[in-house]
Order: sequence, then structure tokens, then C-alpha cells
Amino acid sequence: MHTIGMRAVHQGSETAIFELRGGTHLILITKSEIVPGDAPFDLMVEDLRATHQRFASLGLAPSPIESMSSIDHEFFRVREPAGHLITFYSNHSSGNPV
Repeated sequence: MHTIGMRAVHQGSETAIFELRGGTHLILITKSEIVPGDAPFDLMVEDLRATHQRFASLGLAPSPIESMSSIDHEFFRVREPAGHLITFYSNHSSGNPV
């Protein structure tokens, strides 16, 4: 998660907590068995194309950017080390206070 730009709040032997924009946290918990597949979450980024380019330059092999017109977003996916596919979506934040 450091590689994709998340700020570590806590890193222990069984859990890790990463801070996202707006004070939301992603909590990762160690599991004894992992079945690779779609990650049970997705992420939105400010600049999808810049993020895609950065991930490619880091050797993360992001999928091509696709359009999802039904929700007016673009997205790409990256496979993380345990085998899960994390989907990254374009942002639609209004800029209004939460």
C-alpha cells in the first residue's frame, strides 16, 4: 500500500491501517489463507491517468483504462501481491464539505 501512495497509520504483525483522503481508513488484517480474486473494496483517485502512468512506471502493470458509462467513471485494475485485483476509479468529488 505504500507503493501506491497510502500513508501508514499503523503497521503491526497482524494488522495494518492506512489513511485515505477525508479521514477514511483502510484496515488490513492478516489471514492464514488467501483466495485471490476481486478486492472487496475499490479506490477513487484524483487523476486517474496520472495514477495509471505512475503505477505503470513502478512496474505494477495496470490494466488499460476503461470507461463505465453507466456510472460516468473510468477505471483500471492492479493486481496486488496476494493476487487480489484492486479497481481504481476516476474521482467525482464535489468539493463540498463532508
